Amino acid sequence: MPTLMFGLFLYAAGIVATLYSNMGMSPWDVFHVGIANHTPLTLGQVSQITGLVIIFLSYFIGVMPGLASIMNMYFIGLFIDVINSMGIFKIPATFLGGFLLLISGILMIGWATYFYLKVQLGAGPRDGLMEGLVKKIKKPVWIIRGAIEVTVLIIGYILGGPVGIGTIITAFTIGISVQWAFKVGKYDPKSTEHEDIIKTIENIKKKEDIYST
Repeated sequence: MPTLMFGLFLYAAGIVATLYSNMGMSPWDVFHVGIANHTPLTLGQVSQITGLVIIFLSYFIGVMPGLASIMNMYFIGLFIDVINSMGIFKIPATFLGGFLLLISGILMIGWATYFYLKVQLGAGPRDGLMEGLVKKIKKPVWIIRGAIEVTVLIIGYILGGPVGIGTIITAFTIGISVQWAFKVGKYDPKSTEHEDIIKTIENIKKKEDIYST
C-alpha cells in the first residue's frame, strides 16, 4: 500500500509540474478542458466522468478495475490540490526553466505509473486502457500510450482545449517515459495480472475469517 500511495502522489506531482511549466497542458487535460467548455461540468467532474467511462470501456477488452483503479480516480485529484496548496512548484522565469520542469514532470509520471502498477491492484482508468490495448494489440507500451495521448489531444483541440508546445512534447514522450520506467523496473504489462476489486474483497474477507477464529 505505501508503494501504491507513493506512486499516486508522484503522479499528481508530475501533473502539477507539467502545469507549472507553463508550456501547455497535457493531452488528457486538454481533452478535459475541451469537454468542460461545452458542458456545465467542472474540470474535476469531467476528469472523474471520463475515468468512469474509460473503466466501463476497458471492461470490454478484458480489464477489470481493481482497488488501485478506484484510488487513482480519488487520490490523484486530492494530491494535486494538496501539492498546489503547498506551493511547491513555481512558474519558471525562463523558457529553459519551464522546459526542465516539463521534462521532470514527464519523468515523474513515467515512474509514478511504474510504482502504482507494480503492486498489481489494478491500473488507473487511463493506464488500464493502455495495458488492455498492449495485451490485445501486442505493440510496445510507447506506441500504445503515444497513440492514446495523440488521439485525446486531437479531440481536445477540436473541442477548444488549450494546446502549447509542452502539450505536443508530452503527447510524444510520455509513452517513452513510461516504457523506460517499466524497463528499468523490470515490469512487463503484457505478462502482469492485476488483482481486481472482487478478488481484493474476497482476500480481505478471508483474512477477517482467519483473525476471527
